[in-house]
Amino acid sequence: NAILYENVKYTYKELNECINRYANYFLSLGVKKGEVFNVFLENRPELLFIIGAMSKIGTIGSLINTRQRSKTLIHSLKLNPVNIYLIGEELIEPFEEIKLELGLSGKERLYIVPDNGKKQAPNDYINLNYVTKDQDENNPPTTNEIKGMETYAFIFTSGTTGMPKAAHIRNVHTVSSINSWGGMVLNMQPDDVLFCSLPLFHSNAIHIGWASTIWGGAALAIARKFSVTNFWKDVRRFGATCFNYIGEICRYLYNQPPTPDDRKHNVYKICGNGLQPEIWKDFKLRFGIREVYEHYGMTEMMSMFCNYLNLDCTVGFNFSPYTIVKYDIESEKPIRGEDGYLQEVNEGEAGLVLIEMQSEYTFAGYTSKEANEKKLINNAFKQGDWWYITGDVLRDIGFKHAQFVDRLGDTFRWKGENVSTTEVEEVLSSLEYISHSSVYGVEIPGTEGKASMASIISTFEHKIFKFNELLQTLNNNLPKYAIPLFIRFLSDLSTTSTYKIQKRKLKNEGYDIAKLKDPIYVLLPKNSEYKLMTKEIYNNIRNGVYPF
Repeated sequence: NAILYENVKYTYKELNECINRYANYFLSLGVKKGEVFNVFLENRPELLFIIGAMSKIGTIGSLINTRQRSKTLIHSLKLNPVNIYLIGEELIEPFEEIKLELGLSGKERLYIVPDNGKKQAPNDYINLNYVTKDQDENNPPTTNEIKGMETYAFIFTSGTTGMPKAAHIRNVHTVSSINSWGGMVLNMQPDDVLFCSLPLFHSNAIHIGWASTIWGGAALAIARKFSVTNFWKDVRRFGATCFNYIGEICRYLYNQPPTPDDRKHNVYKICGNGLQPEIWKDFKLRFGIREVYEHYGMTEMMSMFCNYLNLDCTVGFNFSPYTIVKYDIESEKPIRGEDGYLQEVNEGEAGLVLIEMQSEYTFAGYTSKEANEKKLINNAFKQGDWWYITGDVLRDIGFKHAQFVDRLGDTFRWKGENVSTTEVEEVLSSLEYISHSSVYGVEIPGTEGKASMASIISTFEHKIFKFNELLQTLNNNLPKYAIPLFIRFLSDLSTTSTYKIQKRKLKNEGYDIAKLKDPIYVLLPKNSEYKLMTKEIYNNIRNGVYPF
């Protein structure tokens, strides 16, 4: 089997035939190489059919984050000129809500990808299943013309500019992942089953999950979305021997009460990123995991650290030339010495990670030229060299191995997603009674990543602040994972000489009301309104009482 999903199975032959039907249909429309399709679909086999078809005909599937709504969704859908929209039945409603704001000419083709058939699509949609069912199942003639450096997908990443950036996913990138992850790291075999509950619009699912199974003729078992309740049930049902993860998945599973069934499964190896050292060994022991292939990498980079040797608490090493350099804590930029060149950290120290740009293969880049330029630095160690700035801090632990420490800049991760502070600040600033805002990530014990917190200056005193209107505005304009869980009311904001808000001080202060005089409000789990932070609520947060 190639794909397992709910009660459906596809062999590799059937998978290829499904991909070919899609590919040949799209070719019949006269699409051109490099043409972009907007793809808005939850995890299911049809999404893999579409991605495979893109690769075979030289077009590009822009894989839209299914959690995006309103302003962010409009931005992602309008980022590239598009004539074809592939919308899952399950996402018709959020798409219809913003369709008028896309400025469609009426010449675009809107396709519905049926799911359970319960929702009636508007009349202007074409049923993709219906128009592809009788198409040729042989490889399209374009297959032999595809080149490695050609892009077949855009995957969105959040950056300092606010809205998501589209990173190029090229054929050579995926082929490299098939060989490295499927062969060298996981050694996947035909009897292996990799369970994937991560969204297929993210690189982890495509390049660690699906790519790994292709190498060994193994099966990819897809979950519609991650469910802590059903995770181990699905693992057992599919007979999974492996699963891919982000740190949040491991943390959610670890936080569940232990049961006698914790080891009743066939999983012995896992792969992903973000498993924290504080729970690493206990997680392996409790669930009987023998091999943990942690990695550190980026969607837009063909360079990664990987724990090839299955050591504990490390992202492993990197075959590509890299360096870890000293950086200025305030500006978050590399420090140059008296000779004008960057300075490497000593063993045991943490610093900013740079990847050497050896060729055009190293950095696939974004669709935005400006975004590309911000990620590169030259003359770092000698005249004429070029390096990619990861924006992340790693610790050199010796023997070419490293540990992940933190993410710099104006993004942080929460619920497995990148949160852009600029994007959240723009939404807050749209409210006339918020004159200034600063958004940053804060840690909550027992969770992965950092939760969104906003410090604001308001024309209203906190007791009469319009919290309901604020929350409605946030819900209408931001994905759920980006909504600030903490609101701090300030009398002023400390700024640098360039008026850049000094977030480091605010981050360090967090939401500890014992140390702060400012009123702080919190949006607790399963609550629909902000509550004033009390000592009791604060202590409950620190003790893990609330399931954030």
